[in-house]
Formats: sequence, structure tokens, C-alpha cells
Amino acid sequence: MAATVAHRVDARDRDPLLEALRRRSASHWSPMAELSLIEALERSLRLRSDRVVRGPGDDAAVVRARPVAVTSLDTVVEDVHFRRATHSPADVGHAALASALSDLAAMGAEPGEAYVGLVCPESLSGEQAIALVEAAEALAERTGVTIAGGDVASGPALVVTIAVTGWTDDAEALVGRDGARAGDLLGVTGALGGSGAGRRLLEGLEADLAAELEAALVYRHRRPEPRLEAGLALARAGASAMIDLSDGVATDARHLAERSGVAIAVDLGALPLAEGVAEVAAAAGDDPTALAATAGEDFELMLTAPAARRAALERAAAGAGTSVTWIGGVSSGAGLDLRGRAAASAELRGFEHEAGGSGRERSSGDPRSWI
Repeated sequence: MAATVAHRVDARDRDPLLEALRRRSASHWSPMAELSLIEALERSLRLRSDRVVRGPGDDAAVVRARPVAVTSLDTVVEDVHFRRATHSPADVGHAALASALSDLAAMGAEPGEAYVGLVCPESLSGEQAIALVEAAEALAERTGVTIAGGDVASGPALVVTIAVTGWTDDAEALVGRDGARAGDLLGVTGALGGSGAGRRLLEGLEADLAAELEAALVYRHRRPEPRLEAGLALARAGASAMIDLSDGVATDARHLAERSGVAIAVDLGALPLAEGVAEVAAAAGDDPTALAATAGEDFELMLTAPAARRAALERAAAGAGTSVTWIGGVSSGAGLDLRGRAAASAELRGFEHEAGGSGRERSSGDPRSWI
């Protein structure tokens, strides 16, 4: 999918191309079907930045650059990162883009463009493929992102790869994982454990929850939100290091410590728990702080900052519609020190996806990926 598409098709039910794709069920994704799908997907995308000179429809996207580009790539694979029995194609499209954009948030970059690679199995209908990209496009619209290109192919399983580009005018304004210094505070945005609790409910766990709260936790897992506004605000307010919480506090805090060459201590009792996490943990026989520290995929932000910037960062977070909870600190040395009852009762392990889709817990020292 790479020429300019400046409109959205509103009357899709009257579009013969889309209708033909909707009628396609489990037939093989032939080259002609792939081309038809690409044309249909182009019709659902809209440019929302004059920075994009050429977008879907050409051999390559053409984008006017700002001084510094910030680029990340994320891939989700059926039966590794999600199961189609519990996640709709729209859930998959939303989450794939949200995960990639969360990396830009953690750098304090302004979001720009996204590029989507889609592998369609025979069991995925044309309508489902369109629903997947339209969900990503809906998130792109809310976050000011232009889906500027991509590709479609057939394969044995549903795979979505999304590359995102963010921008800044000053590389020094970006925040990496390597800026934590002795004496800094350690904080997190929002509330933790909601996505992990939702995943356990999807896996069949029964908990003593109101139906509305159970639905909210499941939605939190299926439809994560990247903290783009918060990332920009915290970077400008003086955060010294940041990382998005994709793998959980028990893993991601260690990443910060290792990249910064410092020791980090986390008070697990200080973790802000999402509503319903305690009930889900009780149903699973777990400590709720352990669930919040290890479940991952909350896509909140973890940050470090000098104590003198504490008030400014709290104001910045509030202005971005969230909050910062201070959960630990940074000192000279190396490694991660998890403190609290949950840390004493078991070795905490972050969440890692594996074939089969159920995932497994993993040591907080094992990196998930290099991006």
C-alpha cells in the first residue's frame, strides 16, 4: 500500500470492490485477491498531515522530514501474541498500532506516520482484514498519525507488523532508557495490572467482579492506549529516563537499570493497582501486587527523574490526563531490588509470549526484544 489517498469511503456497502471482498470466505489469497484487498484498504485510509507527500498507492511513501526521526517496529503473531478465539481482527489491528506507538511515547517523540505489513491466512475473510486495518486507522485518527503505506501477503497465520515514525526538532529533547542517575525517583503513570487481569479473564478465570468491571478489564487488555501525550509532557517536564510497560515492572525496571548503569529499587506495595486487579488475583491465588508487577501489556510509562522535578512531572502528567505514582528510587550500583511481601514470597517473572498464545512468566532479567 504505498499515492495519495485524501478521502474515506463512507458508503462501503455500495462499493462493489468491498462487497466482493466481504463475500470472500476461506478461499485462497490469490495475487488478485491481495491486490483487491490493497485497493480496498487504501480507500479506508486518510492523510492527516501535509508532511506526507505521497502515501498509499505508490511504490514508496514520500514524507517531508523534520530534523530528527524516531522509528520503532512491532510485530504481533497469531497464537503467539493473541488468539483469534479471544481477539477480533479489529482488536488485533488496534493493539498492534498501539504497541508500536507506545515506543514513541516512551521516547517523548511526536507521532507521525505508520506503515502496516499484513499477512493473511486463508481463514481470514476480506471483511475481517478490512476491519483490522480500519481499527488501526481509527486509532491513527485519534492520535494524529497517518498510515502512509504497507503491504499485504498470504501466509499460514495472521501476522501484523507495524513500523512507526515519530519526530522531534531536537534530539536532546528525547528521553531514552539510559538517563537514570543515582538519587532519581522512580515513577509510573496510570494504574497497573488491568491488562493482565483482562487476559486472565479471557483465558477463563472466574472472579467475583461486576459484569461492567469484568468487561472493562477485558477491553483494557484488547484495546491498550499509548500514552503519547503523557510521554511528550513528561519528557518536557524533566524525566531523565523512560520505558513503556510492555513486559511489566519486574522486567522493564531492570531494563532501565541495565541501560543506565545504576541500581533501581521498587517498592511493590506502592504500585497503583487498576480496579479489579485485587479480585482477579484472589481468584487466581496470586498476590495482586505480583500480578501488577509481572503481567505486562499495560503500556503505561515508567520514568525516572530528579527529586527536584517531582512536582513539575506530577503537573505534566495531570495535564495529559493521567497521574504519576512514585514507586522507588535509583542509586549507585547495579541490578534491580524488588521490595515487599510479593517479592519475598516468590521470584517475580515478567510476562513473555510463546507459541500457543497463552504466554508464560519469565525472569525479570530476560529481554523481550531489542526494540
